Amino acid sequence: MKIEIWSDVACPWCYIGKRRFETALAAFPHREAVEVTWRSYQLDPSLPDHYDGTELDYLSTRKGLAPAQVAGMFAHVAEQARGEGLNYRFDDVVVANSFTAHRLIHLAATHGQQDAAKERLLSDHFERGLDIGSRDYLTSLGLDLGIPAAALAELFTTDKYADDVRLDFEEGRALGVTGVPFFVIDRKFGLSGAQPAETFTAALEQAWQESRPLEMVGAAGGGDAHGADDACGPEGCAAEGGLDSSRAS
Repeated sequence: MKIEIWSDVACPWCYIGKRRFETALAAFPHREAVEVTWRSYQLDPSLPDHYDGTELDYLSTRKGLAPAQVAGMFAHVAEQARGEGLNYRFDDVVVANSFTAHRLIHLAATHGQQDAAKERLLSDHFERGLDIGSRDYLTSLGLDLGIPAAALAELFTTDKYADDVRLDFEEGRALGVTGVPFFVIDRKFGLSGAQPAETFTAALEQAWQESRPLEMVGAAGGGDAHGADDACGPEGCAAEGGLDSSRAS
C-alpha cells in the first residue's frame, strides 16, 4: 500500500500531521507493507530566499493578518503541537524559501533517508530556529544523514532535483491538493489536514481492505461434492464426470 504525503517544511500543521499519522501507522498491523513517500509543496513559492523579519512579521505583512490574530494562531498551533510531543518556538523561526530544502529531501530519498531528512527539517525549523534556506545548514544536515559531500555540493551548483520538486507541485494540483498536509493512499483515498490519529487509522484499515485481492475459501477438487467444481463456465455446467457440454451456448 502506497501513501504519498504532500507537505511543506515551512508548514506547522504538516509536522503535527506527520506525528499523528505516525501514531496511526505504528499501530497498524500491516505497517510493514506500507510505503510512505513525501511529496513537495510550497505554501508561498514567491517567498525570497531569506525574509528580513520574524514569522509574525511575515504573516502579518505579507498575508495581511493582524499581529494579534497571528499571535493567537501561534498559541493555538503550539498547543496542538505540544499534544504530539513537539515544542514549537515561533519567535525563533527563521523565515526562508523552502525550495532547496525540498530538493534536499529528493536527494535524501536516493540514499534511503527521505523520512529522516523531512523529520530533521521540520524539527530544526519549528523547534530549533535553524535556517532551512542556508547552504551551510542544509549541507550539515545532509552530511549527518550520510549523503556524500560531492552530492550535496552539486545540489547548490546545479538545479538537480528542481524538476522533481516541480513535478510534485503539478501532480498535487492534478489531484486537487490546495492545502497541506495532504495524504493520498494508493491514489484512491485522500485526507486533508492534520487529522486525528483515529481518522488515519480508519483510512488505513479501509484502504487495506479494498486493496486486498479476493481470498478463496476452500480449494477446487477438494473432494466436496458441492464445492468449487460444482459451477458453470463458458463450456457448460458441471455434472457428474465433468462439464455437461450439451448445455453450453
